[in-house]
Amino acid sequence: MDRKLRVPVSGPREALQNPFAALDLPGLPDGPPEPPDTPPPSPRTGRIVLRKEKARRGGKTVIVASGFAPEFPDCAIEELARKVRKHLGCGGTVEGREIIWQGDDPEKFRQCLALFDPK
Repeated sequence: MDRKLRVPVSGPREALQNPFAALDLPGLPDGPPEPPDTPPPSPRTGRIVLRKEKARRGGKTVIVASGFAPEFPDCAIEELARKVRKHLGCGGTVEGREIIWQGDDPEKFRQCLALFDPK
């Protein structure tokens, strides 16, 4: 019978474990320093303007929040709208860079926005 010769790979064989172990390169400079582990700053919402609107809404009053900072991402605006809707138990939507909530009390929305504002 003709048996094939097999190389054992599970044993402690230096050549198979680390192919660069035989390299000796003196005088190499150190690598770059490790960056500090600080998270990037969260973008600020900017100055948000709340206004009441009734026009073209079938007589229902809504609160419109607009004026978000340009660096505040759209996904963060949608997340903020979702949190406020859930906290206050009201309906609402995001249109462009404006949040429209169903309701008539802007002070409630102002307090809730202050609660969820990333600082």
